[in-house]
Amino acid sequence: MYMNRVNLVLLVVLCFFLGGCAKEPNQAVNIIPQPQQVEIVDGSFSLSSKTVINIVKGANDLQSACTFLSKLVEKSLGGALAIESGEVKKNAVNIIVDLSMKEDAYELTVTDNSVDIKGGSSRAVFYAIQSLRQMMPAGIENGEQMNKIRIQNVKIQDEPRFSYRGGMLDVCRHFFTVEEVKNYIDILALHKLSVFHWHLTEDQGWRIEIKKYPELTQIGSLRKQTVIGKNTGKYDGIPYGPYFFTQNQIKDVIRYAADRYITIIPEIELPGHALAALATYPELGCTGGPYEVCQMWGVFPQVFCAGNEKTFEFLENVLTEVAELFPSDMIHIGGDECPKDAWKKCKKCQKRIKKENLKNEEELQSYVIHRVEAFLKTKGKKIIGWDEILEGGVSPTATVMSWRGKKGGIMAAQKGNHVVMTPNDYVYFDYYQSKDIKNEPLCIGGFVDVAKVYSLDPTEGLTPEQGEKIIGVQANLWTEYISTFSHAEYMLLPRLAALSEVGWTASDKKNYNDFLNRARLLTQRYEALGYNYAKHIMQKPVGEMQNSENQ
Repeated sequence: MYMNRVNLVLLVVLCFFLGGCAKEPNQAVNIIPQPQQVEIVDGSFSLSSKTVINIVKGANDLQSACTFLSKLVEKSLGGALAIESGEVKKNAVNIIVDLSMKEDAYELTVTDNSVDIKGGSSRAVFYAIQSLRQMMPAGIENGEQMNKIRIQNVKIQDEPRFSYRGGMLDVCRHFFTVEEVKNYIDILALHKLSVFHWHLTEDQGWRIEIKKYPELTQIGSLRKQTVIGKNTGKYDGIPYGPYFFTQNQIKDVIRYAADRYITIIPEIELPGHALAALATYPELGCTGGPYEVCQMWGVFPQVFCAGNEKTFEFLENVLTEVAELFPSDMIHIGGDECPKDAWKKCKKCQKRIKKENLKNEEELQSYVIHRVEAFLKTKGKKIIGWDEILEGGVSPTATVMSWRGKKGGIMAAQKGNHVVMTPNDYVYFDYYQSKDIKNEPLCIGGFVDVAKVYSLDPTEGLTPEQGEKIIGVQANLWTEYISTFSHAEYMLLPRLAALSEVGWTASDKKNYNDFLNRARLLTQRYEALGYNYAKHIMQKPVGEMQNSENQ
């Protein structure tokens, strides 16, 4: 008996120094978003440097998923996993792309001998790898040394509820570098999100190179100074910019996102939020200026002149380059918060209203949207816009992004339009996430905590047929008061985990307290990755979580 105890102690010590082998898997499988079906099986698979990634049946774009997995464990195991092709093998991650399955559906089976992944597409395989990733020790994220990575035996059948699961980043109010944008994409990938909505033009800065109009980034990407706080009338006196992305940088980011099976949808704001463009080309405004890149936050009356043909020539030239640059079949054209005061006083706009037999300025905005949509169709693109594009009538082929609550999305779905639900009272991550605002960074206002995000039901108030028009959900991060990427991470996490489950998991499988338990474990991965996240939210007692959920 004494010798057995001694041997046990020696074994534990040896495992400690070898690393990894003491990391027995949990019997629970803690994955966010929650998979549709999970069956836990006794035993585990030991992934080592000798394990291979074996493509049994692949697709042209599968290499990115395989490379991601190989590099994920490279530092921990002391080398990347070899990628091979052949029949099903032992001590392998066997991958099959089965086109008879639903495109985003996957099956993940872990046994003592192998990990077997079958997906309806390479993207589905990537989602399975993200689930596998969350079943590994968090230490793999920062290269903690392990001789083996033990993974719980399991059978998972899974697919997302919605195809569109997005995150929007505003790089106009405050700018983020290429590397920071890539970090944002990595965060989306970890949470199995499928769309990066890149907000590229605004009153406070034009952030995309347009080769036909180089002045846009020479003038429009620089503001003289920035307001301090909430439009206090005080300014920092520090020039901001010129900050923008070259087209080569954008191509690099597009490739990076594609390697993570994420689609980038660019946003070019029109006809409002146009001051950075008007400061560059004042003839495109109703008054002819002078205009300047805006130094404060808000909604401003200086908008593109809808009666001026030069405006449409400019927009079409810009959108031609954007359409050629981005592979996405959709381009976001804004359409929100466009005051009509300038149009009411503008002779050109009033002449346009009369010539086109429009009733009012709301229909003039609809005219702009329809005309831009018709042009983008010639480029093989569809439009997506904020819910104001419904005002004055909208094409049935436009996708509506419902931000002023759910009302616009419900109306659009009832009319037959596709809808992305992004209601500000549920998924605006620039809102406060705690009511103790004295101990929180300055925010634009509002209150959206993790429980509120999790409680979003995107199809609420719709019939099953109308609910089919809801293609997904999105979280938005506006950056008036977010000047560093560390702050951006804090606003995103862990609320983005809740959003990912809203977009992925069937509503009847959602359970908030179970989610919180899994989210606590996910924050260990945040820690290993060096992410800044809102820790106090995860420390709430269960009773307080339930109360918050019911608010």
